[in-house]
Amino acid sequence: MRILLLSDINSEHTQKWAVGLATTGIEVGIFSLTKADLTWFNQQKNTTYLNPGKGMNPNTRLSKIAYLKVIPELKKIIRIFNPDIVHAHYATSYGLLANLSGFRPYFISAWGTDVMKFPEQNFINAAVLKNNLAKAAVVCATSNTIKEYIHKVIDRPVEVVPFGVDLNDFKPTPVSENNKKKGLVISCIKSLEKIYCIDLVIKAFALVQQNNPGLSLKLMIVGPGSELQNLKNLAQQLNITNDVEFTGRIDFDKVPEYFNLSDIIVNISEYESFGVSVIEAMACEKPVIVSDTGGLKEIVDDGVNGIKVPVNNIPATVKAIEELILSEEKRKKMGVEGRKKVESLYKWEDNLNLMIALYQNNLKTEH
Repeated sequence: MRILLLSDINSEHTQKWAVGLATTGIEVGIFSLTKADLTWFNQQKNTTYLNPGKGMNPNTRLSKIAYLKVIPELKKIIRIFNPDIVHAHYATSYGLLANLSGFRPYFISAWGTDVMKFPEQNFINAAVLKNNLAKAAVVCATSNTIKEYIHKVIDRPVEVVPFGVDLNDFKPTPVSENNKKKGLVISCIKSLEKIYCIDLVIKAFALVQQNNPGLSLKLMIVGPGSELQNLKNLAQQLNITNDVEFTGRIDFDKVPEYFNLSDIIVNISEYESFGVSVIEAMACEKPVIVSDTGGLKEIVDDGVNGIKVPVNNIPATVKAIEELILSEEKRKKMGVEGRKKVESLYKWEDNLNLMIALYQNNLKTEH
């Protein structure tokens, strides 16, 4: 089987799907609107980055006209790569490219803002999205929350295929003495963008420190993003710079290590379509604090494997952090329960096999 992924080459989710499919023997091609800032694909058998150097810089915003200019290049790549299926990961930008390419069949996987925010901006966006979804052979959603949003746009079958977790990679692992942090580590492992409310995490951490002067606490902010300098400035204003570490971008294969360096994971996004980092944390047996919104509501059982707090609520976040830092027993119990839930619902092999089965079933129907 030959699958052409239309997807952001710099996304860890793209890497995950490409590597997962390729390891089963599927030939995977990747067409990206952005240039690669990592080269993981060079070491991966059965995986080809098909338009290196042709994409935009990762932070460049493309206009509608720019998408049209990309179509001839995409059509050429489709002729050369000769895929069985084109799979657009993101229903708007890449879904539009799949639709306009004229290739059939194509799949669409909706990730979040593409169906939660994009169609609300204006009626043209809603019409474009509906057309992309209507012409797709199969539409997938990462969560039931995203499925509900798709059904607001169009009434058609939607397959829920989560971004699962490889339990062989994401698991509780002892941390070497050299890497251990002094004190309890509260971490946020997300892109540093406004919608993820990392500024609120920093403000909550500062208050927790004030309330608990006898405890040694550290905050670790893991990931790149446009808000990096603003967040560093905030930490400085709150006089907590010495206790806050900004790691910047880390390689995907290093992510489990950072979860295992942590005692508590906080993800209080304004909204979240699914919450992969939360599932990864739970697989590493870490208790999680999440905002009660979107896909996070599906993942976390309040008081069992984590704590839910209202969106944009710093006092509730402070209370949740304090509840966990003051009880090692609670942290351990929630961590164990989190791993159990991931094993039952979000095992990567199961999600990968489900996607491959969808490919195979569609090709049988086509032929």
